[in-house]
Amino acid sequence: MEAKVTAHGRFTIAEIDKRLYGSFLEHLGRAVYTGIHEPGHPTADANGMRRDVIDLVRELDTPICRYPGGNFVSAYNWEDGIGPQDQRPTRLDLAWRTSESNQVGIHEYAAWAEAANTEMMLAINLGSRGLDEARAFVEYVNHPGGTYWSDLRRQNGQADPWGVKVWCLGNEMDGPWQVGHKSAEEYGHLTNETAKALRAFDKSLELIVCGSSHSNMPTYPQWEASVLEATYDQVDYISLHMYFENHEKNTAEFLALPEKLDKYIGTVSGVIDYVKAKKRSKRDVKISFDEWNVWYHEREEDARRMAEWDWPHAPRLLEDIYNFEDVLQVGCILNTFIRRSDVVSIACIAQLVNVIAPIMTEPGGISWRQTIYYPFKFASAHGRGTALRLDVDCPTYDADVASNVKYLDIAGVHDGDAGTLTFFAINRNGAETMDVTLGLEGFGAAKSVEHTLIKHDDLEARNTLSAPMTVVPEAGNGAKIEGNGLRLTLPPYSYSMVRVML
Repeated sequence: MEAKVTAHGRFTIAEIDKRLYGSFLEHLGRAVYTGIHEPGHPTADANGMRRDVIDLVRELDTPICRYPGGNFVSAYNWEDGIGPQDQRPTRLDLAWRTSESNQVGIHEYAAWAEAANTEMMLAINLGSRGLDEARAFVEYVNHPGGTYWSDLRRQNGQADPWGVKVWCLGNEMDGPWQVGHKSAEEYGHLTNETAKALRAFDKSLELIVCGSSHSNMPTYPQWEASVLEATYDQVDYISLHMYFENHEKNTAEFLALPEKLDKYIGTVSGVIDYVKAKKRSKRDVKISFDEWNVWYHEREEDARRMAEWDWPHAPRLLEDIYNFEDVLQVGCILNTFIRRSDVVSIACIAQLVNVIAPIMTEPGGISWRQTIYYPFKFASAHGRGTALRLDVDCPTYDADVASNVKYLDIAGVHDGDAGTLTFFAINRNGAETMDVTLGLEGFGAAKSVEHTLIKHDDLEARNTLSAPMTVVPEAGNGAKIEGNGLRLTLPPYSYSMVRVML
């Protein structure tokens, strides 16, 4: 199978916001407890945070991390997580039918974020609570001192404000499953008033309003239109969420789902443009795609277990063990975000540790990299710079979700400061090697090229506690300089990163 790709230095999409490679931690399952936080673990620091996990997070170099939810936040009292830990209340978490000890709150999370070298992105409860609690939370976190809430923070051991800039105004408020679910009109009014109050405190805050929980919601995309009409002048981003499933074990259909993602982003981008035009606004609102991942391996069984259990604390929940097929999917998702980086500024893989996550831990034991850790790591490390508008000519196939799905999924990034071109390429054909002619125009001569390959003969191959290195990257030999470009050889069902030094 042959493909032809052209990259040109003048054909660009946008400068990529580094926060496109963000992450997410929710008080859910073992994401926090025995995930990032495990006092008594051999690697635990003075705050009880696992340093082995911190090291793996730092390796991912994820610039921002959303916290504390997710569905959890819609019935969360942030005040429960401050003050002496032995005085904090245990609460029932209605979202996941568990109990929450509140041993980790904003202070502990902030210390962890600093250690993990990631910026905090905080979510506000607009489900069971509202404007007054929101402004108190922001004041507690960001005001220097001299007021009730800021002085209480100082009393609790944090003299300086954390200066958090990015705030999520609720979570999935279009969803009937959400505690405090609201109509678009109800949510739009509440969010606009909340955003105005937060702007009165600090005009530089970056505020995210909830869009549709997924593109199959019956209210999509009218929800986006209604909410943005109510809030457009006060917010900076609208959030979208999407999870990817393969219950039918149909790889071709599964790997076509990023086409649905692309359409989702394009539709909401169109709604943004419509509302901007209707309001005669000069402001730009972007997309924060702050929940995304593969999620189906344990989903049905977990739903059954949740219905039967009696409010356990930090149970094993949503612990999908990812396979090699998921590497290909995550690579395609990240490529979609790169190609849509003109409208998608922030994205957060959901989640970071244990819960549908690239990192797994064993209580008292080791931590390890799931298969999907690697494409995320490569994109985060080398997908920064200018996204390129590539011309791609290759064979296609038809899927239920979309027609003319290209067998070659590829994204390109030019880092002018580093003098590099990086291409992330997934061969979605399971039967044929793909020979790619990649033309490079307007960049100067290529000096050298490196090929990193992730490939396994078994799509179901997994990295597990007993075999954590089953699927790992390797040095490839499928990239060569040829004339004014490259010749790539991509094996069937494979992920490749090709780095060109200019």
